[in-house]
Amino acid sequence: MLRDLLKEGRFIAAPGVHDGFSALLADRFAFDAVYMSGYCVAASRFGLPDAGLIGLSDMLQVVNLIRRCTDKPLIADADTGYGGLLNVQHTVREYEAAGVSAIQIEDQETPKKCGHTKGKRVIDAGEMAAKVEVAAETRECDSFLIIARTDALATHGLDEAIRRAQLYRRAGADIVFIDALDEREAIERAGAELGGEGPLMINITPQIPGFVTPEISVEDLSALGFSVAIFPGLFATPALAVMEAAAETFMKTGRQPAATASSRAPAHELVGFPKVWEDEARWRKRYAKGESS
Repeated sequence: MLRDLLKEGRFIAAPGVHDGFSALLADRFAFDAVYMSGYCVAASRFGLPDAGLIGLSDMLQVVNLIRRCTDKPLIADADTGYGGLLNVQHTVREYEAAGVSAIQIEDQETPKKCGHTKGKRVIDAGEMAAKVEVAAETRECDSFLIIARTDALATHGLDEAIRRAQLYRRAGADIVFIDALDEREAIERAGAELGGEGPLMINITPQIPGFVTPEISVEDLSALGFSVAIFPGLFATPALAVMEAAAETFMKTGRQPAATASSRAPAHELVGFPKVWEDEARWRKRYAKGESS
């Protein structure tokens, strides 16, 4: 489905999902796809930084959770492929079997770091190209897309990042992605030099200290040559702010703050309690009459 949408020229805006609440909420809106962020999974599920501390099994648990909550195409972060070429092969097989629509692999050294933090180091471009080739040849179906991300902008500059993206595309990547584009001019140049060659992805991060990519509307991104934009913090960042504010209110007053959740999606409804109550009432009525199942 994701490949079909891209062939149709549809611009894909994918919110970050990392748990049942976020996946169920995304499913209620007209997003064409969702994105499972390693940063948000590490933080929300384990309370850890996105610094190569969680692995394939941890991410697969969240993939399976998200797949139960939404049928939307799922783009999944896979860090460096969790090792060498054999690890990349295994990762692709596991993600594809779990129902992922696209896998994102990056060219950082292991252990990797969040693309918007200090201390990143990248591997040789040829080594990453080999990972892309292995990923592409391993997949069972062409509808499973390979996204090749480069983090070389911070370490080698924009010229090298663009060169690497072009190399990874020739190696078999369906979508290429330069992470941590830090100014409008860099975004425009990446779009101009890469967007016409095939699908191009961008990461639009929360506009808070520590994240460097400027906010640009989806309309402008599409016009600049991008095909996919991921918004990893679209749900997680405001949720964290609301939780912190609620805790501060409680510590000051000893009372819970007034509910701020939208009446369109209260928690009971979102997780499916109305269906539970309906089934239980139907079963009680059936067995009270002595009906068989």
